[in-house]
Amino acid sequence: MTESAIFHPSDDPLTIALLVLPQASILEVASALDPLRNANRQLGSEAYRWRVVSPDGAPVPLTCGIELPSSGPLAHASGADALIVIAGYRLAEVATRPLIRDLRRIAPRFQLVGGIDAAPWVLARAGLLDGHRATVHWEDLEDLAAAHPHIDVVPDRFVIDRNRVTISGAAPAQDFMLHLIRSRHGAALARQVAASFLATHRPGHEPQIAPQDPALDPRVAAALSRMEARIDAPEPAAATARAVGLSPRRLESLFRQALNTTPAAHALDLRLQAARRMLTDTRHPIAEVALRTGFSSPSTLSRAFRARFGQPPGSLRR
Repeated sequence: MTESAIFHPSDDPLTIALLVLPQASILEVASALDPLRNANRQLGSEAYRWRVVSPDGAPVPLTCGIELPSSGPLAHASGADALIVIAGYRLAEVATRPLIRDLRRIAPRFQLVGGIDAAPWVLARAGLLDGHRATVHWEDLEDLAAAHPHIDVVPDRFVIDRNRVTISGAAPAQDFMLHLIRSRHGAALARQVAASFLATHRPGHEPQIAPQDPALDPRVAAALSRMEARIDAPEPAAATARAVGLSPRRLESLFRQALNTTPAAHALDLRLQAARRMLTDTRHPIAEVALRTGFSSPSTLSRAFRARFGQPPGSLRR
């Protein structure tokens, strides 16, 4: 797909408006802004400008407890070249109908509209991603695809499709900004900016989750990958062991050495962590959460959940 003109080589100043929603991550804000600041420092000029806005113009409470100052409400984004939304948790509360309406109305004013982490959900609800390829944080990929069949959802780090960009999280936000800097000012500047953060630039088409730790025994890494791919349909630990060419006892020994746990316990913990994310971040009924995390019934999930977290699943929604 043809990229927006903001990715063409240019010395003209570029202004980006960041719409930061409550309960976003400070790391995502920094990943979006600091590469631009550093590029200006390397260039010795203000090639990149930015402004932070919020839904109502008030300071934005972030997940770490810090309030991020805002230069005004969404209307203050007008005049920028690009609008990028940053969202994290509690979308049902922060992505209000008035905000969705305002986003839909203001989007045509920008050369590029994008979203970081959970913000592709917000853009999707505004109808701004229909007919586009897009990504979102890996925890939400299946749900976004199911809820919005007119979007081609892919598991990339970031996706640029015409005048839309979707970015799956904080580290990919830095990757995207490095891509933008490279496009406008060349590979040498992008490398300088990345080096200043002791970072490397990963392209958008790479998978969101990095390969397993190379220090792990390859058979343990293969077992972990199988468990992560089978959250909704877990297999017995003995089957996992056979699949990676080990006896159950040998796999358990390797897991204890590497992770201080057993294969069965680790697989269960992955499923319970996934269940907790769904309970806090979605409105799926508990029966559906149980099904999606491989539990035979809500009561089975409830017993395991209480044993792991000390409270029933329903307590997270009160």
